[in-house]
This record gives sequence, C-alpha cells and structure tokens, in this order.
Amino acid sequence: MTEFSIPSRRGFLVLSGVSLFLAGCSTTAVMTPTPGSEDDTVAALPMVNTLRASKGLSALTLDTSARKAAGIQAIRMAKAQEMKHLIGFGDDFGARMKKSDVALPAAENIAAGQKSVEAAVQAWIDSPRHLENMLGNYRGLGVAMAPAKDGRPYWAMVLSG
Repeated sequence: MTEFSIPSRRGFLVLSGVSLFLAGCSTTAVMTPTPGSEDDTVAALPMVNTLRASKGLSALTLDTSARKAAGIQAIRMAKAQEMKHLIGFGDDFGARMKKSDVALPAAENIAAGQKSVEAAVQAWIDSPRHLENMLGNYRGLGVAMAPAKDGRPYWAMVLSG
C-alpha cells in the first residue's frame, strides 16, 4: 500500500508561488491583436532591423502601443476602403498616437493591396518617404493588416520614439 501525504499549508503555498513565478517566465511575447486586424509586427521586425543594420542604425523593438495603433489604423482604412492617413473630418495623427499611448516622436507608413507582410515592407522600402520613416530616430515598431469587405488588405506600420 502506498502512502500519500498531504503537504502542509505553507508547503502548498510555496509550491503554488513557485509555479506562478515559473509560469510568468515566458520568453514569448504575447500580443492580443486589435480585433479585426492581424498583428504582423513579429514578421516585419527582422526585415526592418536588417535594413536599419545595413545603414548602421540601432534595432527597433516590439512596441505594444505601436502595435495597437497600427491595428486601429489598418482597420480604419479597411472599413473606409481607402488608403489614407487621415480618414474623416477632424482626424488627427497626433491625437490617434496619444490615444494609443504611442511614445513620440512617431511616424506611420500605410499600404494597400500587398498580399503579404514581406510585400508591404518591401513596398515601404521602395518608397523614399516611407524608407525615410523606417530609417528615422525611432525605438519601437508595430505593423498590422486588416482586410476590407472585398478582401483587399490594408497595412499600417507605426514607428515610435
């Protein structure tokens, strides 16, 4: 017959605390995407950082606020079925960044129609103004895509200070 012993309350609490601590030691960033958009930051980041490294610039990091702002902008464009930074009367880039808690200075690249994040990033690299943003003095990055009703993908990249 095997004997089972019930650990003391203190032992149970210690083991529970250790388990919770270990559960929180994940090396994988968890991001809840903005509903209606696809967060593509993890895929875009190495491409942007390779570009920046080739110019002697520091690497960008994943930025939760920039990811949120990119998701919101991609959704806005998909709903409007228009590739625009400013959509609707009174739209304001600075107010949108502030609402998403994006660290300033900030910049935004947008695109539409590209079938993959790689194609969207390449389109931005091929555009002098968008390239200038990606090579700017920023620290964080967020990239998202939202499909319009017709399936056309709308892309947004937010770079944060």
